Amino acid sequence: MVALLLPPPALLAALGGLLASWAPPPAAGASCEPVRIPLCKSLPWNMTKMPNHLHHSTQANAILAMEQFEGLLGIHCSADLLFFLCAMYAPICTIDFQHEPIKPCKSVCERARAGCEPVLVKYGHAWPESLACEELPVYDRGVCISPEAIVTAEGSDFPMESNNGNCRGTGNERCKCKPIKATQKTYLRNNYNYVIRAKVKEVKTKCHDVTAVVEVKEILKSSLVNIPRDTVNLYTNSGCLCPPLNANEEYIIMGYEDEERSRLLLVEGSIAEKWKDRLGKKVKVRQSFMTCLIMFDLSLQRDPAFGITHQHTGKTSRTNEVLLLSDPKSHTIPF
Repeated sequence: MVALLLPPPALLAALGGLLASWAPPPAAGASCEPVRIPLCKSLPWNMTKMPNHLHHSTQANAILAMEQFEGLLGIHCSADLLFFLCAMYAPICTIDFQHEPIKPCKSVCERARAGCEPVLVKYGHAWPESLACEELPVYDRGVCISPEAIVTAEGSDFPMESNNGNCRGTGNERCKCKPIKATQKTYLRNNYNYVIRAKVKEVKTKCHDVTAVVEVKEILKSSLVNIPRDTVNLYTNSGCLCPPLNANEEYIIMGYEDEERSRLLLVEGSIAEKWKDRLGKKVKVRQSFMTCLIMFDLSLQRDPAFGITHQHTGKTSRTNEVLLLSDPKSHTIPF
C-alpha cells in the first residue's frame, strides 16, 4: 500500500482517495489512467495522470523522454533514481483526492541527485534543471510521495524514531536497510566522495529526517566539501538511517556529498563498517588505485576493452593498474 507523507490531519481524509488509485481502469470521465511506461510498471502504483510534472501530454512522450536516463539507471548510481523519475514522469494519480498529480518529496530528489550528479559532472553534464529539487514539497508542508512511505506486508529491520509526537512514522513503521559489504569492487564502482574514520556521537531524529553527528578521527578521502577533524553532521535526507549507526561506536564511513550545501551525505548505497586499522590501510591503498583510474579515465571511455591509447605512439596497450581496477574478480584484494 502506498502511504503519502501528509500532515496528520490530512491523512484520514486522503485514505479513501489512495485506495482508489489501485482500482481497475476508471470509468469514463475519470482523469487517472493505467501506467504504461515500461520502466515504471514495477513501482507500487498503477495509475497515473497526464500531463505529468514535465508537461508531457501523453505517456508515449514520457517514454521517449525517459530514455535519456537509461544509462544512469544501468549503473545504479542511486537507489532512489527510478522511483524519483517515475514519480515525475508517471506521477501517482489518486481519484477524488486532488486535482493535480502528486509530486515526489524533495528528499527523494536530493538523494537521487546526490548519488547521480557526480556521475553526470564527471562526463561534462549537469543535473537537469527540469528535475530541480528546490521546488518540490517537503513532507511536513504538503502532499508528496517517497519510498519510505511504502507500507509492505513484510517485516523490517528496525523502527524509525522521532522526537516529535506529531510526525508520521512514530508508530510501528519500520525501516529496512540493504546491507552493502566494503569490498574493492564496491568501493571502485560506487565512486564515493568521502571516506572517513569517525566516532558516532549521537543520532538525531527530527520528524522524518535523521542526522548522524560524528567526530572525525581520520580523513581517508575527501572531494569538494571540506571535512574538518571535528564534529560534523552526516545527513540522510530520510527517516531511515541506512546504513545504521550506533552511538559511541567507531566506524569507517564511505558516502557522498551535497556540494551546493557543503554537506556530507549518508544515503542508501553508502557504507558504514566498524573501524579496523587494517581496513583503513587498505582504503588508502585503494586511493592510489583511484588516482590511477582517473589518469586513464578518458582512454577507458574510448575503448570498451580497457585498451589505453598512448599520446605519443598511438599504440594501444593494457596496464596492470587498469586491469586491477577493471577486473576486481581476477585481481581481488579484499578489505
